[in-house]
Amino acid sequence: MAIEIKAPTFPESVADGTVATWHKKPGDAVKRDELIVDIETDKVVLEVLATADGVLGDIVKGEGDTVLSDELLGSIVEGGAAAAPAAAAAPAAAPAAAAADAGEDDPIAAPAARKLAEENGIDLASVAGTGKGGRVTKEDVVAAVANKKSAPAAAPAAKPAAAAAAPVVTAAGDRTEKRVPMTRLRAKIAERLVEAQSNMAMLTTFNEVDMTEVMALRSKYKDLFEKTHNGVRLGFMSFFVKAATEALKRFPAVNASIDGNDIVYHGFADVGVAVSSDRGLVVPVLRNAESMSLAEIENGIATFGKKARDGKLSIEEMTGGTFTITNGGTFGSMMSTPIVNPPQAAILGMHNIIQRPMAINGQVVIRPMMYLALSYDHRLIDGKEAVTFLVTIKNLLEDPSRLLLDI
Repeated sequence: MAIEIKAPTFPESVADGTVATWHKKPGDAVKRDELIVDIETDKVVLEVLATADGVLGDIVKGEGDTVLSDELLGSIVEGGAAAAPAAAAAPAAAPAAAAADAGEDDPIAAPAARKLAEENGIDLASVAGTGKGGRVTKEDVVAAVANKKSAPAAAPAAKPAAAAAAPVVTAAGDRTEKRVPMTRLRAKIAERLVEAQSNMAMLTTFNEVDMTEVMALRSKYKDLFEKTHNGVRLGFMSFFVKAATEALKRFPAVNASIDGNDIVYHGFADVGVAVSSDRGLVVPVLRNAESMSLAEIENGIATFGKKARDGKLSIEEMTGGTFTITNGGTFGSMMSTPIVNPPQAAILGMHNIIQRPMAINGQVVIRPMMYLALSYDHRLIDGKEAVTFLVTIKNLLEDPSRLLLDI
């Protein structure tokens, strides 16, 4: 009995996805709840698990193919080893499949890597795999192809269809270029940034904040904080989230969004926190951040960071948000103009903390200073409102007791 493998049901905000990696090839045994294929969307990578024990049958959508919500990807043949010969019969004539039957010494490789190696006459056993568990990836084969082309006996050119889907490496002496298809996440980021610049009256206002009090408070209580809250570390981001949510209460327009001809004022603060991952910048959302403690904020951010690194963020965790905070200071940025994430109305940019001479009460003293940037949609937020909002955040951070006293 054949069981259909279907793409996940995508939410309304996701139109389609791309088959990123098949972790099994036709004829391989699969177990229930085992990962068999990854689907990349413009937000996250979704994992498709086997729904039954059996053998992977036909693959309908190969790596790089576009898939819609609930579209057929392939099938699983129930019956275990008994079904394996039938499932493996179709590709038996292919050199790649013949290599798969070679035994334990056969290298583990993605289907796309096997196909590219076959078309270019590359022996997979000679390719060093850089993927998980030594898996040979498409990029490994592309590099092997480039090395082979530089040798006296050049391999025949790959078929046009395969070359279009795989990265292309060109070389002229010591000058090499690598052309790689843009990931869906990067393409979506580019689309939204251009959309924001084109459809929004975006301005940026700047200020600077003296981090002396926050740093002193953190230094004094960080060990006790970590011990009290079961290993949760006290960072700077929680102070900024807390200050931002307090400022959002006082300036509702900054927490609003435009929907057609209507202004939607949100009675909650869902704060997106930009997190860097191998796939690019992602923005998971802290729901109801206005009611979260410093420990809850720090724990939420740490959890998001780990999920981003592991590629485990869900679409729900990255959808929505009424305000965003991004911290370029972690990479050494001193000043930048962050771009608003539609349909939000504003984004706060943090930057590097630098010791600078400051005039305080007629005296020149060295203080840890940070530049802040607030980019905002001028259609919804007036300049005075934006400037006052940013000054409020500055005042709350320079005197953290204001957060407790609500002043």
